[in-house]
Amino acid sequence: MKKSLTKMDFLSLSLLSIALLISCNKNEETSELESSEPITATELKTSDEAELISDEITSIAEDLYAVDEIQATSKSFYQSDYLPECVTITTVVTDTSKERTIDFGEGCELRNGNVLSGIIHLSYLKDMEIATKTLNLSLENFTYNGVAVEGNATVERMRSNANGNPQSDAISQFNGVWPDGDTANFSANRTREWIEGYGSGFWGDNVFLITGSASYTGKLGNVFQKEITSPLRREWSCRFIVSGVLAISRNGSTATVDFGDGSCDSVGILTSPDGESTEIQLRRFFKK
Repeated sequence: MKKSLTKMDFLSLSLLSIALLISCNKNEETSELESSEPITATELKTSDEAELISDEITSIAEDLYAVDEIQATSKSFYQSDYLPECVTITTVVTDTSKERTIDFGEGCELRNGNVLSGIIHLSYLKDMEIATKTLNLSLENFTYNGVAVEGNATVERMRSNANGNPQSDAISQFNGVWPDGDTANFSANRTREWIEGYGSGFWGDNVFLITGSASYTGKLGNVFQKEITSPLRREWSCRFIVSGVLAISRNGSTATVDFGDGSCDSVGILTSPDGESTEIQLRRFFKK
């Protein structure tokens, strides 16, 4: 009888151990995918870099389109100096459209210091008298500061909004693989109003106000919902967003990032759900 009880005890203990092991593994997976811990500065940095990538790709396409638009509507020669000489632009004109290839080769440094390689494909109707037009863009073997990026975007481009400024409503979907192995999926529905510098020909005075929402999924599967609560100000003369507030939510936990008072720096103020504020350095691309 004692021997039988020992076997039963051993069997029960084994089953209990297996159950605990399964439970622990399940909890570990849950903690990775459904973490309710506060959003960290590292997560924000990768998320912020994804914002920069998406914005820069759209900006390049819009700047190239603007050259075509201004030349056609002003009936005079106009050229932007935003893209450097290391970029090769090829244009194929059909009966109804323009297909443009923006080739950065094996590596081309933009005026703002970002290094791109690969190709952006851009297409739109060739009739430049249309006040609102759709721009379609996609990527081929594209990298941004070493991040391998795939994806596409559709941009509804309005020549003049209620304020008399050019405006773009972009729906984008991109995937990125960082050099250290981090991966991210980022999609956005953003409005960009070109408030300064349009038509000047000098890239450094271009200023945009950005509003809208986005979704970002990190390498552990955590999904972040992002909403601009105060318009983000992007000045092309600066590598960083200089002002505005972004709210970021994950699994019911919401933090905000305040990009500052207009100064060109990588500093942001992270405010956690409990109201605690911390100064953080954004964008691992840059040291300053």
